[in-house]
Amino acid sequence: MATPATPERLSVMAGVLVAILATLPRYLVNGHQGRLILILLAFVAVATVAFLSWRMLATEQRRRVPGLLTRLTIMLLLGGVLVALWQLFTSGLNELLLLSHGATLGLLLHALSMGWRQRGAWH
Repeated sequence: MATPATPERLSVMAGVLVAILATLPRYLVNGHQGRLILILLAFVAVATVAFLSWRMLATEQRRRVPGLLTRLTIMLLLGGVLVALWQLFTSGLNELLLLSHGATLGLLLHALSMGWRQRGAWH
């Protein structure tokens, strides 16, 4: 039986799309054309699934998406700040790594908070 689409899953997919976009500059600067093509194909695949998931949501569920996207944005910013602090205290700021690693950490924080929230740990 297929698992139904949920606003939480859609927000995580949106975070995956942001994380993919945040890694693109690293691939462009370092000249990894083969990897760039693969990551762009992954972006198209995730965007397609996200669009189909959006279409499957009921109107009531769609109303929850903006709040979850706001939460995702906050987590992405928090991830960026934490990675910036880490870089400052270790090797110095690297903008490309800050962008991709910050987005990845923010996505991870968002996804984990969604799981904790559904289990009743955060209300």
